[in-house]
Amino acid sequence: MGVIILNDENFEKEVLKQEKKVLIDFYADWCGPCKMQSPIIDSVEEELADSIKVGKINVDDNPELASNFEIMSIPTLIIIKNKEHLYN
Repeated sequence: MGVIILNDENFEKEVLKQEKKVLIDFYADWCGPCKMQSPIIDSVEEELADSIKVGKINVDDNPELASNFEIMSIPTLIIIKNKEHLYN
C-alpha cells in the first residue's frame, strides 16, 4: 500500500477511523533530517504493513494538524491507536 500522505481532508478516514495503529511522520520538504529519516519510514511501512499504517504530514501544508499535535520540531513521529496517542 505504501506510505500515505495525510492532510486535513483525509486525516479522519486514514487515521482516526483505523483499527490498526498509525505511525505518523511530521516533516517538511526543506528539512534535512526529515529527508534522512524518510527511507527508514518507508522500510518500516514495508516490513510492518500488515500490522500498522504509516502516514506523513507535511507541516508546512497542514499547519493546523501540526498544531493540534503540538509539534514543536521536525521530524516528529507519533503513534495513534483508537484515536489515542501512544505517543512520540
